[in-house]
Amino acid sequence: MKYVLDTNAVSALMKGDPRFVARLRQVSKEDVAVPYPVLAEIAYGIARLPRSRRRELLRERFDLVRAELPRVPWSDDVSEAFGTLKAQLERRGERVEDFDVAVAAHAVTTDAVLVTANLGHMRRMPGLRIEDWASG
Repeated sequence: MKYVLDTNAVSALMKGDPRFVARLRQVSKEDVAVPYPVLAEIAYGIARLPRSRRRELLRERFDLVRAELPRVPWSDDVSEAFGTLKAQLERRGERVEDFDVAVAAHAVTTDAVLVTANLGHMRRMPGLRIEDWASG
């Protein structure tokens, strides 16, 4: 089974959440990937922090994650899935942030399970399979 990590999943990994890390160890590294929108959100979160030791540590952990985990490319298929998902949500009167829809589109397109703690938003996405590795 393939897994795509959401922003909060990468954040849990960077924090060393033991539940998340234990679950990650149970799957092959080749079966886990990160979409580019997740990397953008993490980079933004770090950039907005004041210069500090905490920011430096997060940057180091982020660099390690980027070095270790493969990416899910943003392809034409992902763009089509994004458009379809967003339109379906709008027709139902549900608002979801574009980055969340984009991350979901990456998982749907690659037939992967999205690893996220953002269950409320992500459960609304048609055809998306999700798991929360940090839940107890």
